[in-house]
Amino acid sequence: MRAGVLAAYAVPATAVWALLGLALTAVPLRWLALPLLAAYGGYYGALELTGRSGLPVPGRSWQVPQSMLIGAPPRRRLLVWGALLGPGFATRNPYAGFWLLPAAIAAMPGPAAGVVLGTAVGCAHGSARAAALLRDVAQTRAVAAGVPVAVSQDALTGHLDALLKTVYWRRFDGAVLLTTGLLAAAILAAAALARLIPA
Repeated sequence: MRAGVLAAYAVPATAVWALLGLALTAVPLRWLALPLLAAYGGYYGALELTGRSGLPVPGRSWQVPQSMLIGAPPRRRLLVWGALLGPGFATRNPYAGFWLLPAAIAAMPGPAAGVVLGTAVGCAHGSARAAALLRDVAQTRAVAAGVPVAVSQDALTGHLDALLKTVYWRRFDGAVLLTTGLLAAAILAAAALARLIPA
């Protein structure tokens, strides 16, 4: 079962991101990607790191309709969920860092590097989503079997725990975004300086 869940999420995610890596680097977009990385990473990184509000994170609020899954055999449900959730584009992703990844791929020096980075991103994203699902399933089964697990005993404590984790991961996401934005800005500044100073 675990291998099937992992494959259902990771395989479509890896394929979609590898194709995206090829598409974003087949035409040289590096000249656009670095300024986008600097601006996007700086803006959303500062917002998430400081906890301030600003422009909403790009993305979709669409969720997988129940009508696609009701009455479907378990394998079909798994394939639908894996194909839609694994790559990460079709459903809600609350962290701004996710949308930095296509620009990072576009900044790669050529199609081979773009495909390698896209493949790594897709495999990591799909595998992480599958791992979260497997963790939740194992925890649910353990609770149903009466096995003590480290879960909150009341709804308020569980909600506060989830809220604190969200704040932690949003701040971490902000730090990564801001670091990426500053690094892209430094690369742009070094390139501009190199053009001003003759060799």
